[in-house]
Amino acid sequence: MESPLRCGAHTALDSSGVVDDAVRTGVRPKVKLLVVRALLVLGSVVTLIGVILLAACWRDDLMIQERLGKATAEVVSVSFQRTVVRFATPDGAVHSPSQGLLYPDGLEPGQLVRIEYDTADPEVARVAGRTAVLALLPVGTFLLAVWAVLLPLVWWVRRRL
Repeated sequence: MESPLRCGAHTALDSSGVVDDAVRTGVRPKVKLLVVRALLVLGSVVTLIGVILLAACWRDDLMIQERLGKATAEVVSVSFQRTVVRFATPDGAVHSPSQGLLYPDGLEPGQLVRIEYDTADPEVARVAGRTAVLALLPVGTFLLAVWAVLLPLVWWVRRRL
């Protein structure tokens, strides 16, 4: 049999009471709330970036449409980051947009392609007939995938933590 002193000492050294008190006072709910908010802020920031990207595409299209110039361009190089083309404007100047061509899907080096450009700023050019509508599918799919991962994760954190 244990003496009453030992029982009291054992109870005093038992840390489960401290942990239970911490859980009851809200340490775990605070962590859960912080994690859930962080995940939702992350999703919101990614969504905002996607919306800004789409808005930039629409802005570029409007700039081109307002001061439309047309030309035939030669595709100089194609990479993951950009497609470089070279074209001449009616004034005889040769341009090669430093940021590349908008909506360049399916182009190959050496190919001749019809383009539309902003006559006030020939750095803004796109493949003729292509618009910002082409950006909706990849950006929308990406955002859908982000939220398809984040929402179940938020649900899991709220139920488990």
